[in-house]
This record gives sequence, C-alpha cells and structure tokens, in this order.
Amino acid sequence: MLRPAVLIALFLASPTLGTAATCGNTGSGFESWKSDFARQAKRAGVKKKGLQALAQTQYATRTIAADRNQKSFKYSLDKFMRVRGADTIVAQGRKRKARNPQFYAALERQYGVPAGVLIAIHGMETGFGNFMGDSQVVSAITTLAYDCRRSDFFIPHAIGALKLVDQGSITTATKGAKHGELGHTQFLPGNAMKYGVDATGDGRVDFYNMTDALASTANFLRKKGWKPGRGYQPGQPNFAVIQQWNAASVYQQSIAIMAARIDG
Repeated sequence: MLRPAVLIALFLASPTLGTAATCGNTGSGFESWKSDFARQAKRAGVKKKGLQALAQTQYATRTIAADRNQKSFKYSLDKFMRVRGADTIVAQGRKRKARNPQFYAALERQYGVPAGVLIAIHGMETGFGNFMGDSQVVSAITTLAYDCRRSDFFIPHAIGALKLVDQGSITTATKGAKHGELGHTQFLPGNAMKYGVDATGDGRVDFYNMTDALASTANFLRKKGWKPGRGYQPGQPNFAVIQQWNAASVYQQSIAIMAARIDG
C-alpha cells in the first residue's frame, strides 16, 4: 500500500491522476467509485441520460467471474473450432450469403471487406444474432472499468456506453455479452461510438439491427487498415486487421479459415 507522502507526490507529478476514480477488486467500493467516475464521465462529454444510467448500474458479479475464467486463450485451434461450431457456421454462412448476395456485395464495394469475413464474425460472435447476450451492457462495462485488473482498457468503453445512452442507441436495460459487448457482432461500446454506421438511414445506429451491425463491422475493419482485394490469411496483409477484432490467436485464425471456406 502506498504511504500518504507517496500518494501526494504522485498527485503533484500527474494532475490527471488526482481526478481519476480509484479502481477496486471487489464490489465493496463500486458505489463510491461511481460517484468519482461520474465526474470523470461528465468531463468527457457524457450528458444527463448517460449520467443517470451510470447511477443505476450495479456491480456485475457474473462479468467479473467471466473475466477471471477466459478459456479461449488456452485452447488449441482444432479444439476451439470444434467448441465454437465452425462447420455449422460455415454451412449456415454459405446459405446466408447465397440468400442475400447483393447485400454483402454492396458492403464489399463500400468497405472492401469480403462477405466471408463479415459472415464468419457474425456467426462466431452471436450465431447470426441468435444469442446476443443476457448481461446488462452498461453495468457490465462499468464494472470492468472499476475493476483494477484492466480498468485502463475498459474506462474508454464505459464512457462510450454512457454516450450511447445519451444518443439513444442503448438504454440501461440493453443486454449484451458479459464483457459489455453489444449487438449482432458484439461491439465494445467505445468502438461502437467510433465506428458505428447508420446503414439503414433511419437516423440511429442500431447494433441490434443486422444491417447497421454488419456495416459497422466492415467500417471498423476498413478504418483499422483493411486493404481491399488483399489476402486475410496468416502472413497476408489483412490478417493483422483481423487480429485487431479479437485478442485470442485461435479466434483470429478461426475467422480467417471460416471466411475462406464461406467465400470459397
């Protein structure tokens, strides 16, 4: 534990440190942290609805349990693909592409991302929208922002979630994955704010609408450096872009393999 003198020295050395909310490793400090984080969120541009949503959040114990028990990083590629149902995703993905070729062709024309990549991500993330999560997005992401394990990573996404509430894209009741990912392709809220696309033209980015979600996914990949017409297998130019979608190497390789099979 840092002595008071050390804390004072740190505060003087870094003006922003004194304004940051203090993280915790249990739920006991969550309510106090929320009060501090509300001030930080307000400085970042979060408005009334977002701040009200923050006040209503609850410490998400299931999110913490999931974050401590991530298995994907430990699986071999073969086991990961079996567990995630790769053959089924490919078979269903080919059918989806054949049923609506114009939709995927339009996305590729605009963003340069082939249908197989978008379909593989869609299938992997939510089974093509069949299960988009059962955790409250705002509570999950703010819990991870509070938790000391990776608070620096999740704080921008918590701010993003509150801004999405301000914009009307989500509410405190919106459900997503245990790490706060939302919609058909499970965007983290900060990425949703930055890369979201209103592809339907209804004036609202809706990640629970497949058209908006897949256009947003294609936009994310293009903005991350996707090179139209170039390969996306390991060692090829666009594989580095797939790596930015998910941190697990088995996930990255699976997307590349399934995408090639869907497009093949």
